[in-house]
Amino acid sequence: MPHSTQLAANFFRVACYFEAALTLVALALGWLVDIDPFANLVLDEQALLHGLLLTLPLLMLFFAMQEIPLQALEKIRTLLLETLGPRLYRNHWTDLLILAAIAGFSEEVLFRGTLQPWMENTLGMTAGLWISNAVFALVHAVTPLYALLAMLMGLYLGISLDYGGERNLLTPIVIHGFYDFIAFLVILRNYRNSL
Repeated sequence: MPHSTQLAANFFRVACYFEAALTLVALALGWLVDIDPFANLVLDEQALLHGLLLTLPLLMLFFAMQEIPLQALEKIRTLLLETLGPRLYRNHWTDLLILAAIAGFSEEVLFRGTLQPWMENTLGMTAGLWISNAVFALVHAVTPLYALLAMLMGLYLGISLDYGGERNLLTPIVIHGFYDFIAFLVILRNYRNSL
């Protein structure tokens, strides 16, 4: 198997396992702090639709940031292209969909299903939202600007948890997964164009 094909296959497998393991972390943390990570996960058509619609503003910002000639944004684009491009290069779009779905599900179960409710119960709604998403930003801190953008996206996802008046974890799961899928496709396209 050629090196780039092996790299892509290994990355896909390891990334899926890593992201899926976050669900186990959410379950363990939930057990420790007496929070059911799935308590607010309801399979509901309205929450699914809300998730798809609420992804659109994020995608518009994402595509706008692809065009803004700001050095800090260029650094992020280059970093993503150089780190993810070769690893996604040999994957089919269905692989990217699977990875995005696992990441959206697992990260949201951990951050919005476990950490945010725990922080809200302990510190109040506002502080819980901010602190849980500060942690979300820290684990995504590949550059200072990327951490800030992750914090803002995390706040958006945290607020979307209650969109429509009923708390439903499905909404941020759909937003996160759909956003990641489109971002993966764009990174893959940009990498292929750079070859």
